[in-house]
Amino acid sequence: MQEDLAPTPPHPTDAPDFSSAAYWEARYRAGGHSGAGSHGRLATFKADFLNALIRDNAIASAIEFGCGDGNQLALLNVADYVGLDVAPAAIASCRTRFAGQQGRDFRLMSNRAGLVAAELGLSLDVVYHLVEDNVFADYMEALFAHAWRYVVIYASDIDHAWPSRHVRHRRFTAHVARHFPDWTLAAVVPNIYPYDPDRPDETSFAAFHIYRQPHEALRLGIPAEG
Repeated sequence: MQEDLAPTPPHPTDAPDFSSAAYWEARYRAGGHSGAGSHGRLATFKADFLNALIRDNAIASAIEFGCGDGNQLALLNVADYVGLDVAPAAIASCRTRFAGQQGRDFRLMSNRAGLVAAELGLSLDVVYHLVEDNVFADYMEALFAHAWRYVVIYASDIDHAWPSRHVRHRRFTAHVARHFPDWTLAAVVPNIYPYDPDRPDETSFAAFHIYRQPHEALRLGIPAEG
């Protein structure tokens, strides 16, 4: 979801009375969806960029940490895909929606035993929803451990508190540089629909951050506004 970028007091380092996993499970159980970023022109923008990246770099497998309701996946063209999420309701919904489709697998984040790394690791509109420090650290570790060519993170990259308890902006690139130095930040692609508080469901504060292993080349097309 997109919300106003007005300054707010610093977010507490830990929020013992708030669980991001519980928030999303309750939201999906109540019939909610993954947010404005997975619908409309924002979803189309993300899909156009990712499908070009997959095509131009001959990527056959992807793993997404935070697949949500699967609406973004429905626009993705990749042969083999694994989607993980903290919300059982989201996983159940995706399994129903994509039942019978080849190369589609869904599991809970807690069920990573035996999970094979993919060529591409995906994190789309997730990092700024990881409000707990330990959850964020565990998530980033899992994301980079389960990709072997590229990692794409679509998120804001600034330390900034937020009025909504389920949002906490983080300067995640500093964390990646410190903890995953074998990955290279190859490109940052800004959003063609930059955040506008008057149009929160049609604009975004997120940008694409593309990481690669040093031995991997990267072919990258820049999407144009439609």
